[in-house]
Amino acid sequence: MAVIAMLGYGVVGSGVAELILKNRNKFKSRLDEELTISNILVRSVEKYKDSKYKELITNNIEDIFKKKVDIVVEAMGGLNPSYEYIKRALKMKKHVVTANKDLIAEYGHELLELAKENGVSIHFEASVGGGIPILKSMNECLVGNDIKSIRAILNGTTNFILSKMNHENMGYDEALKLAQDLGFAEANPESDVMGYDAARKLSILSTIAYNKRIYWKDMDIEGITNIDDRDFRYARTRGCSIKLLGISEDTGKDVFASVRPIIVKENSVLGRIEDEYNAILVEGDAVGDVLFTGKGAGMFPTASAVFADIADIIMHKEEESITFNDKKAEINKEWELQSEWLVRLKTHNRIEVIESITENFTSSYILASAATFDDDEVVAFIKSENEHNLNKYIENLRKREYIRSAKKILISKN
Repeated sequence: MAVIAMLGYGVVGSGVAELILKNRNKFKSRLDEELTISNILVRSVEKYKDSKYKELITNNIEDIFKKKVDIVVEAMGGLNPSYEYIKRALKMKKHVVTANKDLIAEYGHELLELAKENGVSIHFEASVGGGIPILKSMNECLVGNDIKSIRAILNGTTNFILSKMNHENMGYDEALKLAQDLGFAEANPESDVMGYDAARKLSILSTIAYNKRIYWKDMDIEGITNIDDRDFRYARTRGCSIKLLGISEDTGKDVFASVRPIIVKENSVLGRIEDEYNAILVEGDAVGDVLFTGKGAGMFPTASAVFADIADIIMHKEEESITFNDKKAEINKEWELQSEWLVRLKTHNRIEVIESITENFTSSYILASAATFDDDEVVAFIKSENEHNLNKYIENLRKREYIRSAKKILISKN
């Protein structure tokens, strides 16, 4: 018998409990192993007085640890008290399964080492991409590859918002409100819309891919709060839309790592990913590009990944569990390749700005249609040798009294 204790009974926790109940007989017949839940830790017992699991509900962490438990499933989210509870479980030689990206991005190496010291394992497939089996695929199926790069849509909330802005001409605030009404966005959406959620997930993926720690706070992170309908209008002139992408690339001397809005071809692999779906494009030196896609959040997609981790532990697959290298990589925040950029400059001296652009960037195109610009804005597609040069140019331009604001968005080549 495999005894499972659960920390948290929200969206993910309740989904896991349902899958355990649903698959109990199948698990018994296939693996001759019975699954049972010992207790479920919640903040408020009163809230669950009518739950079918009411006899298992507790708000006392000691009820979790005083019983014989094989696996602790953490579905509380956040760093506190999850971090202390998971450390305690590992020290007591309990296997741990978690969907907590915040925890793994911050303390992944420490917790994996603690698990190893105590002869148990910690699994976290659901921490990235919900039900998409990306971590296991990278750790096992792509083990014969040196991973060269990752390009990914890692946040369903922002992808939903951008999809509505692009296809239904919604403003940002309207699209965000719809996402919240449908349960795709939290009441406080900061982690999603500012890019922090995607950055944590990219951190986990990249740390595994390149065998060096890619700390999310060291990345260049830009959210979607400054994207407006004009950005989409200008992108459409190139047959493109806008996606919030997490991108990392191991150059050998450093790792480029960034989360930012990027203009992509509408018919490209990532350009076709809409609404709350996620997609992860992994480039291996042997296999080439491999795409993983699916729902990146929600009750049952995430619970599916948690349940798969539970099954792996029971089937004694912990020897294949993922490891983290704690040696931090040198992070490059600026795009080094020659690329094209959409640049928008608010000014009351259009002639001066246009002359400056054409003098400094021979490969530039100024949008000149009355339908695509305001009298006080210069909109240009600029090809720059690298992002550093463009940043330096914009920084110098900002010092001039006639520049009120400046904005740039990278245009993807594929």
